[in-house]
Amino acid sequence: MSGGHREARAFWLSAPGTGEVRAVTLREPEPDEVLVRTLRSGVSRGTETLVFSGRVPESQYDLMRAPFQEGAFPAPVKYGYLSVGVVEQGPADLRGRTVFCLYPHQTSYVVPCSAVTVVPDDVPSARAVLAGTVETAVNAVWDIGPLPGDRVTVVGAGMVGCCVARLLTQFPGVGVVLVDVDPSRAEVAEGLGVAFTPPGRTRGGRDVVVHTSATSAGLQLSLDLLAPDGTVVDLSWYGDNPVTLDLGGAFHSGRLGIRASQVGAVSASRRGRRTPADRRALAMELLRDPAYDCLLTGQSAFAELPQVMPRLASGELSALCHTITYDEEAPCSA
Repeated sequence: MSGGHREARAFWLSAPGTGEVRAVTLREPEPDEVLVRTLRSGVSRGTETLVFSGRVPESQYDLMRAPFQEGAFPAPVKYGYLSVGVVEQGPADLRGRTVFCLYPHQTSYVVPCSAVTVVPDDVPSARAVLAGTVETAVNAVWDIGPLPGDRVTVVGAGMVGCCVARLLTQFPGVGVVLVDVDPSRAEVAEGLGVAFTPPGRTRGGRDVVVHTSATSAGLQLSLDLLAPDGTVVDLSWYGDNPVTLDLGGAFHSGRLGIRASQVGAVSASRRGRRTPADRRALAMELLRDPAYDCLLTGQSAFAELPQVMPRLASGELSALCHTITYDEEAPCSA
């Protein structure tokens, strides 16, 4: 390093459906900041591919901003929030530690110390990129408030649905079934210790249904599976996709409910007693569980991101959590 500056590289959405890698000049960190060199990042196939495709509704531009986003929707924008790296500069208690941060895809970056969460030594960096997703699942479970004997179905075996299902298996007496249209997700469910069934073979009478598929069909199925007075907890973000439901059946007579769960605020059941930092630290501890490794379904080098993101957005590249490696992308001195 010379002159107090360091060069890094960042992935930007230059136009809907098109990404590029740009050079970034980093400033020297302040005493309460850290310089992080990225080891891994993860692509959130739900939210991030909607952003990549330019499908964020204008009414949600402010609400959908990522913590360290640059630019503005629809583009150009630097977006992402699953990053793991090693602290190269900062306070002594953080230097050399592996940390998680809600940062976009970038080879290195400077952030406040409060923005990073230390990764336990026994949690691999690839698994640690799931911290943001497990944090979302923790918030959802706080919203659900599962009770012994509850019958719960999770509709949608994506990253969030799988993490919620895994957490729910830890509750004594709670029966969990994972539902997805993709039969290959049965293998993932087995790795998570969760029963799996395709949509056509589901059973109703469920106390709670967690919906994560971001489709009208998935939300309709979720309602259809409920017992009277049951609730759908919906974690889906639909972007600009319209949602159509048939509410002429049991919705009214069965007193069914639909409740949103969203990670932007701590669940109301814990909001006065837990902070987002507490929630993220809990998620990191939960990632000591090696069962989550089955969600890591592919990886690419950082330089390949402009080609990888369109394939993920179109579904050509099938993945749950696709991780990005930075082994050969360490920034050079400016």
